[in-house]
Formats: sequence, structure tokens, C-alpha cells
Amino acid sequence: MKEFWKILKRYAWPYKGWLGGSVVLNILSAVFNIFSFSLLIPILKILFNISEMQYEFIPWDTPGGDFTNIAVNNLYYFVTGLMQQWGASKVLLVLCLALSVITAVKTACYFGASAVMVPIRTGIVKDLRMDLYRKIVSLPLGYFSQERKGDIIARMSGDVQEVENSVASSLDMLIKNPILIIFYIGALIAISWQLTVFVIVFAPVMLWLMGLIGRKLKRQSTEAQALWSDTMSQVEETLGGLRVIKAFLAEKKMEKRFDGVTGAMKRKSGRVATRQVLAHPVSEFLGTVMIAIVLWFGGTLIIGDRSVIDAPTFIFYMVMLYSVIQPIKDFSKAAYGIPKGLASMERIDAILNAENPITEPANPVALNGFNDKIVFRGVGFRYEDGKEVLHDIDLEIRKGTTVAIVGASGSGKTTLVELIPRFYDASSGSITIDGVDVRDVSLRDLRGLIGNVNQEPILFNDTIFNNIAFGVDDASQETVEAAARVANAAEFILEKEEGYQTNIGDRGVKLSGGQRQRLSIARAILKNPPILILDEATASLDTESERSVQDALDHLMTTRTTIAIAHRLSTIKGADEIVVLDSGRIVERGRHEELLALGGYYKKLYDMQSL
Repeated sequence: MKEFWKILKRYAWPYKGWLGGSVVLNILSAVFNIFSFSLLIPILKILFNISEMQYEFIPWDTPGGDFTNIAVNNLYYFVTGLMQQWGASKVLLVLCLALSVITAVKTACYFGASAVMVPIRTGIVKDLRMDLYRKIVSLPLGYFSQERKGDIIARMSGDVQEVENSVASSLDMLIKNPILIIFYIGALIAISWQLTVFVIVFAPVMLWLMGLIGRKLKRQSTEAQALWSDTMSQVEETLGGLRVIKAFLAEKKMEKRFDGVTGAMKRKSGRVATRQVLAHPVSEFLGTVMIAIVLWFGGTLIIGDRSVIDAPTFIFYMVMLYSVIQPIKDFSKAAYGIPKGLASMERIDAILNAENPITEPANPVALNGFNDKIVFRGVGFRYEDGKEVLHDIDLEIRKGTTVAIVGASGSGKTTLVELIPRFYDASSGSITIDGVDVRDVSLRDLRGLIGNVNQEPILFNDTIFNNIAFGVDDASQETVEAAARVANAAEFILEKEEGYQTNIGDRGVKLSGGQRQRLSIARAILKNPPILILDEATASLDTESERSVQDALDHLMTTRTTIAIAHRLSTIKGADEIVVLDSGRIVERGRHEELLALGGYYKKLYDMQSL
């Protein structure tokens, strides 16, 4: 339960005002419940005329008097007085009306106590999702190269929902039930301490049996949630690879694969669900056994020669005992629900507690624009698995120049440029902008200098206007349209029925590849960064689309420092410098004609593309 209290401290404490209201209303509900049931005693005495005693009023401050006995005696004195004045029938009606009124107040308090928990539950879930989302967007790209997107989505959806269904829902029971149990047991002790001591002997046995099943549930719940992540991952892979699945007639193969993981999840979830539904029958049986034993023992107290409790009071006692059993049952539900939620919380915490190696400097150096050059000095990079990608890179990129990075797939081109905006940090060496190490600059200032256009345009399920204006606060219609014109995108945008307010679908699926790329370029133009990174921006386009996009890129590159990763070497002939990478090392550098004249690795790549 230690983990459970940590969750409550982290997420429920901000709603302490609502929690306090729930405590007050639950106390009122318990008090009114006891008073409503206590009316059963005079009602039963009137109905069955089973009391022939004469009562006299006892002062409340009588020395040595027992408060409970005085209260009961004075209640009977008051009721018998009314019966003599009005008659038994009218007094019975008044008591029944009083019972109804007190019950109405009790149920109103009960409803209020549950209602104030709603904003707490929904707030906890909202805050948890926001913490998870903030963590996801703050983690470096390297984290997601090791994690499956489907698994992360499963934690954001299924695991958070499980926390709501179990942990947050149990919070209501954990506030209400202790209050009810304390008040009800207090009433039971006041009625008959002998019976109550007898009952308490058996209660720990029942709680232990319920907890025994609950401890096994958490382990199985963790396994079931892991299988749920596998299911979501396969769904995500299927949606992303439908074209290939259909092209290779692999529908049956994928169905079989999906059937395997869903079948395993069915079996594991079935065992978890079986243990959950076992909670109610077990608590019902144990509760009935306890009631039966209490009936026997209580009967001996009534039937014996030295009777210590009368029949109506014993009936009131049994009603209160039944009332205390329900909170205990609810505790049993929490005992099953909380471990299942904690299993999901462990999976969520795996993301929330993930370390972010890309840290902000404690005292960042101000970086006022880009005025001189970017310098790589002895830069190396290796992944967490130890694989070295870059070796001893020395490179200068002066302001206003275009530097192209070329090489075979896996040579480290993309990794090299992603070190500049600190998507990753260099394992050795340093990268400076105008003499300032990028690790000494705030990420906001650093990335504010850099614009990116990637091979696969990253667009959002939103309007054309919002995709172009993405990342630019308060962008006007005029500036967005101007950026679209420079990117050669205005023509196809205006052909749309809704123009700039056209929704482009998930990842821009309603647009062609060339149109998506021109929107990506328009977004970079609107940001107007002094440093531009082009990651094979035309590699996946057909010839006609490439021409339109290349024209847009030429406009974008004007007056900017450009670092271009090139797949098609024909697109970087005019670069001021071409850097050739092979296995993470710079093997050649120079202008296009100089590298061809060398007859080395670059010429080999160029000749292969010319065939």
C-alpha cells in the first residue's frame, strides 16, 4: 500500500478541499444512519407491545451515570409519555415519519459525499495524463528509438484508465468506509460490548482471507497490461503497414499473429477477472458465516437466565452489524482493485521516472542570433548499446554558407546534424555556435535558431493554416500566405474548397507527397530561422514534385546557413562544401568539381547514381 499512498499524495492532495468535504458529509451520513436505525427499537416495542417497564426521566448530569443508558432510558420515557398522551398509533406514525426524514437527510449526505469525489477522480486522471504527456514531449528522441509507440499509447490510454477505474475509484471507498466502520463499531460497542468483542475476533480472519487473493492479483494484472501493450503495438504496426500487408498478401499471417497476442491476453485477463468477481461471493459467504455465529451468541445473551440485552435492541444490533459488513465488503473490492491499478501505475512510472540526458544548463549563456560559425571539434557519438556512430568529427560551417553531408545509408549523416539542436548530445568533443557550447545554451534559444525540413514531412491532423503557423505564436493570415507563396504552396492551397482552413487529415494524408513537403517548407519559412537543416528533403518525391519543392528550397536557403543531408547528389552541386561520411568518419570534403576530380569515394557514389 506504500505505492498507493504515494499516488494519493502526488495527485489527490491538490484536491484536499474536496476531500475534506467528503469526510464531513460521510460523517454526517454515518451519524444520521445510526439515528435512523435506533428508531427501530421504540417502533418494535410499540408494534409488539413487548415492554411493560415504566420509565422515569434521568438527568443528563447524573453522577456516575452511563451516557448510553441515560439516553436510551430518556428516549423511552419520552416515547411512553407521548403514547399515553396521543395513543400508540399516532406515536408510531410520528416515529415512522421521523425515520423517513432522517433517512432522507442521510441519503442526501451520502449522495453529496459521492458527488464531491467526481472532480477528484476526473482531476487525478487529467493531471496524470498531463504529467505523462509532458514527460513524453520532453524526453529525447533516443528514448523513443528504444520504445514501441504502441506500448506508449497503451500506457497513456489503457493504464491510465485502469488507474482511474481502480485506484481513483477506491479513493471514495477509502474515505467513506473507515468513517462508517468507526461510527458503526462505536454504536455496536455502545449497544453490547460483549457481542462486539465476539464479532471482532472473527473480522481479522475474514480480512486476511480477502487480502490473500488480492496479493496475487497485482502480479497477474502487470502481466495482463503488458499483453495489452503488445496488442496496441501490433495495431499501430498494422495501421502503419497496411500497404505492405496487402501487397504481400499477408492478411492471414497478420491475423494469426494478432490472434496469438489477443489469445494470451484473453487467458491472462480471464484469470484476473475471475479473481475480481471472487471478491463479492467470498465476502458474502464470510459475512453470512459471521452473522450466523453472532445470531447464535446473541441468542444466548437473550435466552439465558441473566439476559443482558432485550430482543428489540438485539434486532437493532443486527441491523447495525449488517450495516458495518457493507463497508467491509467495499474494502474487499478495494483490496482487489488497488493492486490492479498499482500494476498499471508501475508501467506509467516507467515513463514518468525515465531519465532525460538532455538537460537544461543551470545558468544558460545568452545566444543572440547566429553571427559567425558552427564548429565541431573532435565530436564522437555512441548509442546506449555501445555502438559508435560518429568518430572524431572536425567541421566548420560558416554563416551564409551551404554545407552538404553525403554518404551511404548508416554512415551517420542524420546523427551528425541532430547533434546541433541537441536531439542527442555528443559522447565526446564539443559543438559550438559563435564560440558557445550548445550544452551551455537553453534549449529554447538553441532550437529557436534552427529550422528543419525532413525527408518525411511531419504534419498534424489540423488545418493548412495551423500546420504552417505551427510553432509561431500569433501568426497572421498575411504572413502565412506569404510563406506559402515562397514555398510554391499557395496555388494548390487556393484550389481547396476551404483554402487555408482545409483539414489535411492524419499526417497530411489528404495531400500528395510534394504538397506535404511544400507545407513543411512553408512552416520553416514562416519561422525564419538563421540556420536551416534539410534532411533529404526531396529524396522521396517524383521528378515533377521534386522540381517544385527544390524551387521552394532554393527560396528558403537564400541568406541562410544551410546544412543539407543529400541522397540525390545532383541536388547539392552548388553547395559551398560537401562533406563525405563513411562509417562515421569524414573521408572527403570539398566542392562538387573538386571531389569528382579526386576520383575517390564521392565520385564512386556519384557514378553509381548516374547509371
